[in-house]
Amino acid sequence: MSAPSGRPSTAELLARYDRPGPRYTSYPTAVEFHAGFTERDYRERLAAADAQADSPLSVYAHLPFCEERCLYCGCNVVITRHRDVADRYLDHVLLEVDLLARHLPHRRRVSQMHWGGGTPTYYPPADLERLFHAVAERFTFTADAEIGIEVDPRVTSAAQIAVLRRLGFNRISMGVQDFAPEVQEAVHRVQSYALTKALIDRSRAEGFHSVNIDLIYGLPYQSAAGFARTLEQVVTLRPERVAVYSFAYVPWIKAHMKHIPTAALPDATLKLELLALTIDAFTRAGYRQIGMDHFALPEDELARAVEARTLHRNFMGYTVQTARDMVALGVSGIGDLQGAYAQNVKKLPEYYAALGAGRFPVEHGIALDADDVVRRHVITSLMCNFHLDLREVERLFDLSFHDAFATELAELIGADSPAAHGLISVTPDAIAVTALGRLFVRNVCMVFDRYLRAKATPERPVFSRTV
Repeated sequence: MSAPSGRPSTAELLARYDRPGPRYTSYPTAVEFHAGFTERDYRERLAAADAQADSPLSVYAHLPFCEERCLYCGCNVVITRHRDVADRYLDHVLLEVDLLARHLPHRRRVSQMHWGGGTPTYYPPADLERLFHAVAERFTFTADAEIGIEVDPRVTSAAQIAVLRRLGFNRISMGVQDFAPEVQEAVHRVQSYALTKALIDRSRAEGFHSVNIDLIYGLPYQSAAGFARTLEQVVTLRPERVAVYSFAYVPWIKAHMKHIPTAALPDATLKLELLALTIDAFTRAGYRQIGMDHFALPEDELARAVEARTLHRNFMGYTVQTARDMVALGVSGIGDLQGAYAQNVKKLPEYYAALGAGRFPVEHGIALDADDVVRRHVITSLMCNFHLDLREVERLFDLSFHDAFATELAELIGADSPAAHGLISVTPDAIAVTALGRLFVRNVCMVFDRYLRAKATPERPVFSRTV
């Protein structure tokens, strides 16, 4: 990764760009959500969504239970072996499904559903069926619906896989993170290659047509040689999709991360090397790079969407589905509905109390203003397709891009800028992210984040580092 003549070296780029920044699963990001957005506001958005009866929905269900905690985990999870706790939670998710359906009497088609966690396969087959039927009895899935679930190979049985496929699930995703034993032990996630392969083989035998594997770089004790072996092993499994995330080390938010041996964490230079190894391994194996951290086989619909620059992104990840409204079920779930984000409460007692009273368990959210909508389009285009058509922005939003974003353009093309460093090219018609720039695409998008600009000197860290 040597720098072209006159361009900064890798070390210089890291010094310049490796700083805290959002992943942009949403814009505005979740740190901008506020309690001024209420359950009443959410109901109003549902009413507006219901008026668009011909448009399909996306549905996300959060099932937060795990038997053990993985130290790298940044999700909202509940660690328990007491099954009655999970049973009570499922009862209330079913109440939320019913409440949602009653507020969407004319908007019942679903083109995408995903169950995340926690570990959804914490639940036995009968409970998985219970939840699925609760949704299917109230909503209708489109013929090409994506129906996916996250599973943990350590606790997922052949019986669960069979039931999920019979119900109509067609995509399955599983975490690996790293196959190196020393890494697995350090993060409390011991999972062998053989166990992972057995679950993938079983899933394919049952008829799942898409398998996704999650990896993480930046974990303790990772090395270039060790991670290269993991990449080789994953390639032999030939998953249709792979997600490779930078470890978000945020012990000030997730206290359990304080148990990670910090001296064993890779520095920024090694993390960038691990990412470069990842890109090389999967592209050599025939995968296409999707967005900033995903890969897909060329026949996968995500790869085709990248070619056409029609890739979309929501809280469930990269997708080709066109459903622009997403509703979320369960604690901490975030919906994206009619120009607003709404997030459910994060604590079980508050979740139960709201639904017991017949209320949606909304804790906070944000209604996007006109400027937010434009910037969300800009950031999403760069994150998904590494390309922004400036003329399209002008047509869609009736503005002059160079006038509306004069400050941002000056920051992008100045003497000490992403353009000068070879991360982007800027023409009167487009902004294109280069191959080098893909490693720092979060930083490019941060230029367009007006909330981040207003908090140039935050009092405390909020986001993980971009590299």
